[in-house]
Amino acid sequence: MIQAVIFDMDGTLIDTEKYYRICWPQALAHFGYTMSDEQALSMRSLGQPYAPEHLKEMFQDPDLDYPAIRVYRKQLMEEYLERDGIQIKPGAVELLEYLKEKKIQRAIATATDTERAARYLKQIGLYEYFDRIICANMVKCGKPSPDIYIYACQQLGLDPSACMAVEDSPNGVTSAYRAGCQVVMVPDQTKPDAELKNMLTACVDSLDQMKALFQ
Repeated sequence: MIQAVIFDMDGTLIDTEKYYRICWPQALAHFGYTMSDEQALSMRSLGQPYAPEHLKEMFQDPDLDYPAIRVYRKQLMEEYLERDGIQIKPGAVELLEYLKEKKIQRAIATATDTERAARYLKQIGLYEYFDRIICANMVKCGKPSPDIYIYACQQLGLDPSACMAVEDSPNGVTSAYRAGCQVVMVPDQTKPDAELKNMLTACVDSLDQMKALFQ
């Protein structure tokens, strides 16, 4: 029986993953690197220490200045979000209301840092729905390591098997699966491949369809 649902944020609850897909190549171009769309997609939900290692390997440059590139990428993201606003994924509010009524705990497990996660969620009126907000800077290793989901389950006081994780990206799905959660994927930028499908309890087209999993 599911006692808690742990949501990824970017690309799952809010429609921001598309901006990462745009901003990583733009930030890298600013520093003299050319990143393909496929390479940009590989960065989704990738946390420390994997993201800097991945980029250095990708461009065969051990001296790549990841902190500087990431800071510039964050600046670009803020400009896009200030211009376009933050869009909530269809069905998110209805699903959160449903889980609240059913007294199923709700948490966030995001690669976004604590300040920005809280700011984004408050800005769109979702902050108060969550019992816990767990961010990558709270654990040693980010996604696809299981650390963030293990920590989220500990904070909720539950075994991972009693928790459902909701993710949109391969790195996020892998993280939740390794932690022992039941994983539901709501694909955003890409569909799951055969390997990823084996990690999933379910795959749905949108959050609107998730209530059926509890009935």
